[in-house]
Amino acid sequence: MHIAELALSFLLVVIIVVSLLSNVLVLICFLYNAEIRKQVPGLFILNLTFCDLLLSVSSMPLTLFGVLSNAHPGGHVFCQVVGFLDTFLTTNSMLSMAALSIDRWVAVVFPLSYHSRIRHRDAVLALAYTWVHSLSFSVVAACLSWVGYHQLYASCTLCNGRALHDKTQFVIYTLVLHTLTFLLVSVVLCVTYLKVLKVARFHCKRIDVITMQTILLLVDIHPSVRQRCLEEQKRRRQRATRKISTFIGTFVVCFTPYVITRIVELFMTEPFNPYWGVLCKSLAYSKAACDPFVYSLLRHQYRKTCSDIINRLMKRSSPNDSRHQQENGKIGRAKEIVKDGEVEARPTD
Repeated sequence: MHIAELALSFLLVVIIVVSLLSNVLVLICFLYNAEIRKQVPGLFILNLTFCDLLLSVSSMPLTLFGVLSNAHPGGHVFCQVVGFLDTFLTTNSMLSMAALSIDRWVAVVFPLSYHSRIRHRDAVLALAYTWVHSLSFSVVAACLSWVGYHQLYASCTLCNGRALHDKTQFVIYTLVLHTLTFLLVSVVLCVTYLKVLKVARFHCKRIDVITMQTILLLVDIHPSVRQRCLEEQKRRRQRATRKISTFIGTFVVCFTPYVITRIVELFMTEPFNPYWGVLCKSLAYSKAACDPFVYSLLRHQYRKTCSDIINRLMKRSSPNDSRHQQENGKIGRAKEIVKDGEVEARPTD
């Protein structure tokens, strides 16, 4: 086996393992914590986790098998089913990210009217649209036999039609698919998160002004304390930028090579290097491994839930249990969470 195939196989194994473990952990946190289940974003995160988990147990292992054996994984009907799931789950997960970005934008820009603008009914309608959108493109591809084993990506996914007429239709279908999924979601992510960043910087600037006024009033303040205040200001500004860059950057880095390769492939006569195709597909798969950390596990509420679960398994007392947890449930979620690098504003429940 070529060293490139070994490297790609190892990469796929790592992506599969990380994706399975992290997404299962998100599901456990969702089931364990009632407060997470009550929040509207929890529905979008649950849908995203569902898509990533199914992708991890359906398309990813077959791509690994295709890289290792250089053979068609399973029968034709089986490969069509997996190709249908690949198109549906990838499209659905992208739209779920767009829904999450819109939810955060409303929560930060309109914190006082958040509950009147984004309700559970609205979240259910948004999820219904993501399913209808994803199913429409998947069903069309399956009915026109545009799903099967693609040698370039070593996986069951969208394939070119053989006849010229079918090929023209497939080109139109592919362009429309990526325009209404990847391009649309990219625009939504950039617009919403950049507006969130603008609001976050405004709040950071206001906090910085108050801090500087306090430092000027305290004439006898120690230089080390003054330096720590200035460093905290810098970290606060960088934290907001880093968080927003992570949301947009992971989406662009993971999906852009695959989408561009898909589009360029339509108009090329010479085939791509197969290793490049598998690498692009692996990068697209890696988004399923990044999503649990980007949207869930690095947040304070999920980390606290993980800590509670570990304490319960080890039979240790936790400050978040019993009466303290009940009181927190009555108080609800804080209006603004800036801790741990998350820039997010929500009204109390």
